[in-house]
Amino acid sequence: MNSNPLPPPAQPQPLEPAGADDPSRMMRRFRGFLPVVIDVETGGFEPRTDALLQIAAVLVDMGPHGRLSRGETFSFHVRPFENARLDPASLQVNKIDPWHPLRPAIDESDALQRIFREVRTAIRRHGCRRAVLVGHNAAFDLAFLNAAVTRTSMKRNPFHPFSCFDTATLGGAALGQTVLAKAVTVAGLPWDKARAHSASYDAERTAELFCHVCNELAECYARADQRVRALGWQQAVIVPDDEPDESAASTRSAAAMPTPTPTPEHVRDAKDQEAKEDGRTHPAVPS
Repeated sequence: MNSNPLPPPAQPQPLEPAGADDPSRMMRRFRGFLPVVIDVETGGFEPRTDALLQIAAVLVDMGPHGRLSRGETFSFHVRPFENARLDPASLQVNKIDPWHPLRPAIDESDALQRIFREVRTAIRRHGCRRAVLVGHNAAFDLAFLNAAVTRTSMKRNPFHPFSCFDTATLGGAALGQTVLAKAVTVAGLPWDKARAHSASYDAERTAELFCHVCNELAECYARADQRVRALGWQQAVIVPDDEPDESAASTRSAAAMPTPTPTPEHVRDAKDQEAKEDGRTHPAVPS
């Protein structure tokens, strides 16, 4: 007699029937959150004082079988805010000349508004309630994003203020590699060293790595999803745009307190080690 109330392990199969057009698949997959990849290039390691110079956002799409793929990219050069610090070592690596006359830079507030508009549109399209940042060493990108939001008094930030998906962690767990270049290569994805440290290029490779790991976990997720359904759990609560939720309250609370961020020394040590493993000899900045 079988006393186990849970269903047997799922057999490998598509997460949805072929050709299904169900925008709620993404909502169910990540408990109401929409993963959006963010990468920043900066003028240093300290988000409150150092310039944000580039920001790129890459959407994540889901096919009819539940497989994730890299979506559209939105990338902007950013004009340093007033009195922003610019570390020459950082500029040497990302090769950004902040004051080049042909650099199409825009203000922080403009860049954030354009990215947030696209992210909010994607959130509505997938029936999600909020975006969650995906990044390689994601705490760094999230700290710079939160600092820019606070600095510009930006309203309606679609990103969760502290939750994130870190592909350094995912790459280490799934592939045994925490360096972006090595994790991408081991995953069988293309990597062009000459194009690294561009926000758009790094964000697109990070998005592909995230999708690769999630797709490799499809069978594991299918089993978990069956158990969730058997238990009667509701995976997400959709909150209309005009109603507040606890994430919005968390954003206000996060803005009222110092942004938690690794110390410059810890970030620099980690990046220097990554640079050595990646074969670079010059100082490393966030990628």
